[in-house]
Amino acid sequence: MINNKKILAVIPARGGSKGILRKNIRLLAGKPLIAYSIENALKSKYINKVVVSTDDDEITQISKIYGAEVIKRPEELARDESPTINTIFHVLDSLKNENYIPDVIILLQPTSPLRSVEDIDNAIELLLNNDCEAVVGVREDVHLYWSFKIEGSYLKPIFDKKYLRMRRQDLPKLYLPNGAIFISTPTILRKYNGFYCNKTLPYIMPLERSIDIDNENDFIFAEILIKK
Repeated sequence: MINNKKILAVIPARGGSKGILRKNIRLLAGKPLIAYSIENALKSKYINKVVVSTDDDEITQISKIYGAEVIKRPEELARDESPTINTIFHVLDSLKNENYIPDVIILLQPTSPLRSVEDIDNAIELLLNNDCEAVVGVREDVHLYWSFKIEGSYLKPIFDKKYLRMRRQDLPKLYLPNGAIFISTPTILRKYNGFYCNKTLPYIMPLERSIDIDNENDFIFAEILIKK
């Protein structure tokens, strides 16, 4: 713990997956995908409870093997359109019945296997040592300035045309949430219904630790990096 704070890690893992069948427990470099997030959460010097929220019996079994507690997720929170924040509230309500009320919540999505334990601990310190309401993991992506939409049949730039003539290294920096880390408190989460608040700090991560596995190519890339 840090400053005697109770810090809860929530790892959401549905059994269903549109893009990749049984994605959360598919083997990545010989280990179930969800195991990477569980193991690093357990290695954290600040997190004192690691909970997997799932509707799936096989995910439950694997999560317990790797050392996580499991809270059974109701069917209405396990659909494709179910917001993750509602899953977090369900976990909080379930733990409140067990007299466990965390001071801080860190959401660790299992699709970010290259997030390190140092990332987790550094992001927690960022939240607790600064004037902020939340911390969100991000990666730099200047190429957004070169984005287009299609109007009719033609490409139309999203941003000012001047950016299309600029070199990448001269573009202003932009950041995208990478899905790896979200941290806040129960009070703030209920106030804003999520992690994007008036005072959300970025935790900037490099591209190689920002992989968010969504398709087969992501799996291949992640496996190459892990084996290195």
